[in-house]
Amino acid sequence: MDKHEGSAVPQALQQHLQQLSQQFSERLRQELPHLAQLGGLLLEADDVERKRVLLELRHQLHRLAGSAGTFGFTQLGQQARELEQHAERWMERQSRQQQGLNDFISALQALGEQPINASASSETSESGRKPPRHEDGSRTIYILEGEAAIGESMRQTLNNFGYQAEHFNSIAGLDAALQQQMPDALIIDAKLPGEASCGLHYASQLRERLEEPLPLLVLTDQQDDFATQLQAVRAGAMGLFSKPVDIPQLESRLERCFSQQSGEPYRVLIADDDQDLASRYSLVLRDAGMLVEILSEPAQIFAHLRDFNPEVVLLDVNMPDCSGPELAQIIRCNDDWLRIPIIYLSAETDISKQMNALIKAGDDFITKPISDNALVATVFSRAQRARLLSIALARDSLTGLLKHADIKEQVAIELERSLRSGDRTSVVMLDIDHFKRVNDDHGHAAGDNVIRALANLLRQRLRRIDSLGRYGGEEFLAVLPDCTPEQARLIVDEIRQRFAELRFIADGGEFSVTLSAGIAGTDVNSDAEQLRERADKALYAAKHGGRNQVQVATPEEHRG
Repeated sequence: MDKHEGSAVPQALQQHLQQLSQQFSERLRQELPHLAQLGGLLLEADDVERKRVLLELRHQLHRLAGSAGTFGFTQLGQQARELEQHAERWMERQSRQQQGLNDFISALQALGEQPINASASSETSESGRKPPRHEDGSRTIYILEGEAAIGESMRQTLNNFGYQAEHFNSIAGLDAALQQQMPDALIIDAKLPGEASCGLHYASQLRERLEEPLPLLVLTDQQDDFATQLQAVRAGAMGLFSKPVDIPQLESRLERCFSQQSGEPYRVLIADDDQDLASRYSLVLRDAGMLVEILSEPAQIFAHLRDFNPEVVLLDVNMPDCSGPELAQIIRCNDDWLRIPIIYLSAETDISKQMNALIKAGDDFITKPISDNALVATVFSRAQRARLLSIALARDSLTGLLKHADIKEQVAIELERSLRSGDRTSVVMLDIDHFKRVNDDHGHAAGDNVIRALANLLRQRLRRIDSLGRYGGEEFLAVLPDCTPEQARLIVDEIRQRFAELRFIADGGEFSVTLSAGIAGTDVNSDAEQLRERADKALYAAKHGGRNQVQVATPEEHRG
């Protein structure tokens, strides 16, 4: 899990934020007198010139209202917002009295003469907390289960999936382990017979003690017990499972929990004509573990979308030349970018204008100034949902793996890379043995559970650089770069053994399933389709050789 080591990172962030605040202060020393000068022009201006000056004043005041509070100048931001609204009333010809104009100009001059001091109590000076991230390697799961047989069975099965699971039959034992090492997730029995405190009460207390909550799964005797489910949710449960526990389903839920906490950094594109403010947002989001690019020229939007492929776009509403809603509509005109959430960050407080911007194109509207924590939380939640949607569209719905066409394309990509580098790449075809019998004997729901379990096991045991897809039905295709066929055979055979040890539950009974696999390695005479066909022939040999085994394509098959 990524955490700041000591105080070095927060101090560095605060130093960067302080530098940006100093730059903003210097900017104010130039911009505030300029606002007063513009106000003076209104006295002698004709209608055309007055409209031009008011437009520039409104734009400058809007920027100031949005950025001042973020840099700690809360009172200045509020004054700028009031003057911006005053400028709008003048532009709409709702106020034409000379005295009103004089008051407006006087307020602008007073704004330009006030000392440049940031508010010490600014609510926006807090740095954003980095969303939790997990390190590479096996994840540690702690199981709190009073019945030894159930707990040990769960531990062994989760270990077969590639986790490092540990079983504790008492709260005292789990507490002692937590003092030594924090796990990646907790599985707790709701009742805990023999304990003075029930499991859910302990989970609630533990949640209050921990700085960052852990993924929690709860085991119950009756899943339809509403009171228990309510208590579990209040304790932070992300899943409830009735006994006897279907471990493959529980493991699938664990993976879903972890998928929300890991993966590549979220990509965020910021478009704001206030460069100091955009730089601050960028700094805060980068500190939260995200990748950020700043769009300074709207005409470059296509290049940024194509090359950076953002998962969230932050737009200011009032930008010169091209407004935020106009830029959002340009983005929405391309089907490839329809999935990208667009968040407006603006000092605009007029609800009707906010709604109008959202109706044209947009997903959320946040009024400046916004605290750093709120910015991180909003962007993180939107990016997370966008990524999950993207994965859902691009991957097999049952397993979360690449679809047929995508994994075939990956074979071609890795083959080309292998031929350039001279490194061997192995292609593996896997098939669940007697899968029709599973569906006939236990139902299609059980069959889906078996497919999902194998997908999760493959995902756990293969490397991050390997590609994995559902080729069709109960058949899977994997591509292992920098891996000889013999090395691949050892890896896949271990997976085969672990899969055979899994126990599935259907209609109150248990059953197990095996798999067969075929492997082929690249050579200079192979193309992608021939490589896959050789792996398929090796799989055929494994099936006809008795199943539950791994076969490697022979040299004769490579020459064929």
